[in-house]
Amino acid sequence: MNMADDRHAPHVTSDLGRRVAARRMQLGLSREEVAERAGSAPGFIAYVEERVPTPGIEFLVRLANALETNVQDLTGYRADLAPGGGHAGHRARTEEIGEAECWELLAGHGVGRIAVEGGDGLAVFPVNYRVVDGEIVFMTAADSTLARASASGAEAAFEQDRLDEAFSQGWSVLLVGPVRTVSDEPSIQRITDAGRPEPWAGEGRDTMVTLSPRRVTGRRIRVPGAPGTPSGSADRA
Repeated sequence: MNMADDRHAPHVTSDLGRRVAARRMQLGLSREEVAERAGSAPGFIAYVEERVPTPGIEFLVRLANALETNVQDLTGYRADLAPGGGHAGHRARTEEIGEAECWELLAGHGVGRIAVEGGDGLAVFPVNYRVVDGEIVFMTAADSTLARASASGAEAAFEQDRLDEAFSQGWSVLLVGPVRTVSDEPSIQRITDAGRPEPWAGEGRDTMVTLSPRRVTGRRIRVPGAPGTPSGSADRA
């Protein structure tokens, strides 16, 4: 086997195989090197990448360790944010996402980014959020830029996305609207009962803020042949 050619993308036919191949090439490893790390054989690594295997959990753990990742990401259990080195998918297509599906994708809670205008200009912060009664709820410090913006009812933008680097596809949801500080006890209790979000940056953030969106939009990138892409969807006008 030519090791130089081995570093190029193989013909893969399974989701796991694509992720294994993508991660191996991202690390610049040959199949021989991955096999040595995983205590396996190069031929079996090729089989994992190019067939539809069902390897046992013990081998998956060894393979994930060899590729410096974890089983969840390797099997696609969770598709995390790409580190910025992903390539555009072949014949990729952008689609609009309806408002109802946007809320479904937010899934009630998670980590997103919120952008507001501060004293030094536009600023973007990661926040742990919850969706409560059609609003985005997060916690911040009383003297933070977010708290000052919410005290004045400033306009803010909230973004959440998921990108799958192995398949060069993903989605993004954007909410735009005013932010406000929640200070009345009934509202605080209502939100707390629904599940108060834990602050992204730790303790000392006790100011509750909501974003009430007046605009909810989303976009999805689909790639033909990738998981979750209906056959022919990228060919429609």
